[in-house]
Amino acid sequence: QVHVVESGGGLVQAGGSLRLSCAVSGRTFSRYSVGWFRQAPGKDREFVAAISYSGTSTQYSDSVKGRFTISRDNGKNTVYLQMTSLKHEDTAVYYCAAADSVYDYIPAKYNYWGQGTQVTVFS
Repeated sequence: QVHVVESGGGLVQAGGSLRLSCAVSGRTFSRYSVGWFRQAPGKDREFVAAISYSGTSTQYSDSVKGRFTISRDNGKNTVYLQMTSLKHEDTAVYYCAAADSVYDYIPAKYNYWGQGTQVTVFS
């Protein structure tokens, strides 16, 4: 059984920063690619960023490129999402997901999901 747990969400002023963490347990962490998604009220879940199992390849949505950075520490079974220059439109529940396949921007490609962590950006 694979467990995915997000942490690090909270309330932040526009222009500020937050770092989200995603802990994956249950199997060999380094075999999984990991993605971050988010869902704002009334909107569909959207892709944010993804990282390959080795950490050498990453992908970002256009809306966060240049502001967010995804990274992983396979020794700690954790993936991070460093968010800077936050905007009000970044407000959403952020979900982490793990896939036992090549990283992708499509939610259906991911096998295991966390419960999400709320990020609220105020002006």
